Amino acid sequence: MMRGLSAFLLLLCLQRVMTDAATARRPNIIIIMADDMGFDDVSFRGGREYLTPNIDALAYHGRLLDRLYAPAMCTPSRGALLSGRYPIHTGTQHFVISNEEPWSLTLNATLMPEIFQRAGYSTNLVGKWHLGFSRPEYTPTRRGFDYHYGYWGAYIDYYQRRSKMPVANYSLGYDFRRNMEVECQDRGVYVTDLLTNEAERLIKKNAGKDQPLFLMLSHLAAHTANEDDPLQAPEEEIQKFAYIKNPNRRKYAAMVSKLDQSVGRVISTLASTEQLEDSIVIFYSDNGAPSVGMFSNTGSNWPLRGQKNTPWEGGVRVAGAIWSSRLQARGNIFTQPIYVGDWLPTLAHAADIELEDSVSHQLDGIDLWPQLAGPSDAPHVPREILHSLDDVWRVASLQMGQWKYVNGTTSAGQYDSVLTYRELDDLDPRESRYPVTIRNSAASRALSRFDLRRLTQQRITAIRRSAGVRCADFQRSCNPLLEECLFDITTDPCEQNNLAYSSRHSDVLAALRRRLRELRASAATPGNRASMPAADPTWHTCTWESYELHKPRTVRLECDYHGVPCETNH
Repeated sequence: MMRGLSAFLLLLCLQRVMTDAATARRPNIIIIMADDMGFDDVSFRGGREYLTPNIDALAYHGRLLDRLYAPAMCTPSRGALLSGRYPIHTGTQHFVISNEEPWSLTLNATLMPEIFQRAGYSTNLVGKWHLGFSRPEYTPTRRGFDYHYGYWGAYIDYYQRRSKMPVANYSLGYDFRRNMEVECQDRGVYVTDLLTNEAERLIKKNAGKDQPLFLMLSHLAAHTANEDDPLQAPEEEIQKFAYIKNPNRRKYAAMVSKLDQSVGRVISTLASTEQLEDSIVIFYSDNGAPSVGMFSNTGSNWPLRGQKNTPWEGGVRVAGAIWSSRLQARGNIFTQPIYVGDWLPTLAHAADIELEDSVSHQLDGIDLWPQLAGPSDAPHVPREILHSLDDVWRVASLQMGQWKYVNGTTSAGQYDSVLTYRELDDLDPRESRYPVTIRNSAASRALSRFDLRRLTQQRITAIRRSAGVRCADFQRSCNPLLEECLFDITTDPCEQNNLAYSSRHSDVLAALRRRLRELRASAATPGNRASMPAADPTWHTCTWESYELHKPRTVRLECDYHGVPCETNH
């Protein structure tokens, strides 16, 4: 009798252990990053020129990240995400890493994929890296990713995967790899689809495994390709937007549409493999859109000032959303200011990963998982966000609580105004049935089964209306090349009323100046290095290589969109 009872109790204990283990399973982490997508290039803010139903559905079923901030350019933004540090603390505060420049994100930073890898995750990067590749130790699979499928540099052609840097007079070079090896399969496939195919493959491969998945899908879209053909999308996709009169804007809408479909496909694949409930899915853009000027893609940051590579809200306030079944307040806007550097400690908390002191003491990002996962009325955490501190270009921008300070700007101030306006005539035909379009999207169909309350037309309309940004009345402008600028960003999100001369705000201004002095004293030297002639792909079989170690060929090749390196491999 006692022996049978003991066996029964042992079995009961084992069942409890197994149940606890299943309950405690670390969540899959899926980060989908757009490149150079504008603040107003998602339709959940109220834009009607073209719709983004899958991205919008992620926001409506999850939490719309109303005040998500990122550095205003690719390299510093990606470095802040993966390191949890301000760019001044990783040497990436000045411009970006151009393909021919031999430097990287500092090697003394422990990156997010390394942390999750040590915690037992399968860590995967699909798409763009842009944190250095002139030496092998700079590349993704040496910085914590078990697997990389994509490109090392800044951008590529959407079909031929080759890039030519605009400043250095270097040749086109092929830039696409599977881990460290040049990857030539599926040439001619539109790259947004190509990367999504690979993300789906990895998700399906992970199904049924005990090992959780860390997947960063870092898209090329909506960045431009090379200067000779910057905006690219499949013709059948472009035709869907024939009502848009501007041909460049029509192509851009098609590029964003393919990106939106990618979000729907990823969420659907998680659902079909029964992994969605155990996943945290994040979508956001790395920085604001370059509406005009270099790499212009016609993206819109309306109604915010500025664009990519400026200190204004149009450069640093980005579109974003998060979904997880672990969020108590799904279906509500998240108004707490959040910085991309916060994702490292926040997701570590969500995954029950305890950060080592050597890592946590160096972080500038803060853990916001209690606020994200908590009730909709969770109080805001007071915090600072350093948007820019570039002593080469003499630009400083710091946000502390509701106050934002700007001193200096980029490109002699030519991109400091509102650069785009909302289209009122060329409207997406689906706009008349917007809530139905959202609910019929692939993402909504997958996410709706986990809703805490039904996503009705009224709720969609209310959230969309609340997500719109309303500019305050214009009072006093500011020229940051000549004066300091101070804004109350909660009441003046469009940065139209300079408070720097107000005696009531003198203490605020003094505190921001003082904090900038402290941050400047802690800054690392910018890592930028001059271009290396030996980097030219003509010396490396028309390929962007780890050129500091790979010796140049004795004979230069003529490189174009076709031919080597893939011609010699297949």
